[in-house]
Amino acid sequence: LMGGIIGRLFREFAVTLSVAIAISMVISLTTTPMMCAYLLKHRRPEEHGPLYRASERFFEWILWIYEKTLAACLRHPLVMLIATVLTLACTVGLVFIIPTGFFPQQDTGRVMGTIRADQDTSFQTMKRLMEDFAGIVGKDPGVQNVIAFTGGGGAANTGRMFITLTPLADRKLSADQIIDRLRPQLGRVPGAMCILQSAQDIRVGGRMGAGQYQYTLQGETIEELNEWAPKMLAKMRAIPGLADLSSDQQNGGLQASLVIDRATAFRLGVSTKMIDDTLYDAFGQRQVSTIYTQLNQYHVVMEVDPQFNQNPEGLKQIYVKSTNAGQIPLSAIARYTTSTSALSIPHQGQFPAATISFNLQTGYSLGDAVIAVEKAARDMGLPDSIHGKFQGTAKEFQAARDNQLLLILSALATVYIVLGVLYESFIHPITILSTLPSAGVGALVALMFFGAELNVMGMIGIILLIGIVKKNAIMMIDFALVAERSEGLSPRDAIFKACLLRFRPITMTTMAAMLGGLPLALGGGVGAELRRPLGIAIVGGLIFSQMLTLYTTPVIYLYLDRMRRWFNQLRSGAAPVPAIPVQP
Repeated sequence: LMGGIIGRLFREFAVTLSVAIAISMVISLTTTPMMCAYLLKHRRPEEHGPLYRASERFFEWILWIYEKTLAACLRHPLVMLIATVLTLACTVGLVFIIPTGFFPQQDTGRVMGTIRADQDTSFQTMKRLMEDFAGIVGKDPGVQNVIAFTGGGGAANTGRMFITLTPLADRKLSADQIIDRLRPQLGRVPGAMCILQSAQDIRVGGRMGAGQYQYTLQGETIEELNEWAPKMLAKMRAIPGLADLSSDQQNGGLQASLVIDRATAFRLGVSTKMIDDTLYDAFGQRQVSTIYTQLNQYHVVMEVDPQFNQNPEGLKQIYVKSTNAGQIPLSAIARYTTSTSALSIPHQGQFPAATISFNLQTGYSLGDAVIAVEKAARDMGLPDSIHGKFQGTAKEFQAARDNQLLLILSALATVYIVLGVLYESFIHPITILSTLPSAGVGALVALMFFGAELNVMGMIGIILLIGIVKKNAIMMIDFALVAERSEGLSPRDAIFKACLLRFRPITMTTMAAMLGGLPLALGGGVGAELRRPLGIAIVGGLIFSQMLTLYTTPVIYLYLDRMRRWFNQLRSGAAPVPAIPVQP
């Protein structure tokens, strides 16, 4: 969709499906007839085994029940018409009720952590904090290995952590449940916060943050952004369902400014360059020599003892070489002042920006989070110069959600056009499309029953159902039209006969598709959460649609056929068509 990840995913799916259809058509039109001629042999019923005879008796019993119940439904067509309308209404209602998401949250056995300490934290303190966090995580029974480090181009008060969980078969909790268990323990470490998120096989958006989702504020000036970003962060902390909120604003770092008394320094023979060189020798880690060995070389770095570079008080121990009086205390010719300064100023699109990262608590959907954050931004009354929008995965989710309706309508329009060309009719495609709401209800109810969201994989399952479910009506209508034209049967007799004769292939194809989706719905293992909604949607949609469309499709066929005849007679000026017979 519009160049996004959903568009790429559906394009790849469309290409794969087209290739599969092309290959299946070639095989079905060439090798299948030959195999049927050589492999299929006529066998009398007494030549079959006991399993075949038992299954055949069971099928005949089901067909007998279907015949009786179908006759009852045709005697009361208005009831089935109302059921069809209610199914369509339920489909629309469930779309607004079911929680929505992007991709399912997977348990890959890997967890990433971001450590963010106070902005005045030194390297030594940061090292101690990382050891505390790594110790807490390493003691958890679900953790196998943990690695933590700081530096590498990031701010001095940030660190990263990589966690490997024990194999899925050896632990009872999922990765998100282990994160929920560790979150209170990690929150008790003072001076820093450690945010954990489960690593995913599919991560879209190209935006990294402490949390899995990001919301960015852009401003024209840094001062205005520094005012509103903390307010937005506090507002989002009050939203239930959001966890691990943090901001990448680094505007509270400590800064020590040295003010030189130039008159006193000149009188004592101390130049500004000498002060600068002395400070660089003490705190700048100047390389003063290189030690060469037979196998390696080592750089010699000069600096003061680490105990003197932890705070500005160490400046009182610095002496500067003077041309008049030997060594002069730095405090005699200079004083320092402390203030705050930004450690970093993030930008996005050439404007200063502040990104708020967050995770979701277990059971809270991304769709609800997006709606809640957008409402919070509106309630705050952000000025026109401050622009807030989602980034990364949340941004791609918004784009996918906004185009879902267009995608479904496009698929339905394509199916309608193809069926209209096939039947040379504007009416019969509507009969076939009337089977789709029941599949949507079954898929959505199944997803809600198993606690799954309507995400990308669930949408793929629903689109697959459009092609699978409509074949029930196609089989019925094809036979009914042929029976009307060649045998001269009435529409009611033709559709009744079509339903009974096509019951076996309809049941066979539905069972084949449903059993093919069961491994996806019930399968386990690493990353099984990604494919499970696809199987649930397919199985749930097929079960419900199979039970309902076998009765509603004949009724819709009769009503629409009567409507077609009524329009034709209006154009020709003939008498109106009699009502649908009540008795079979």
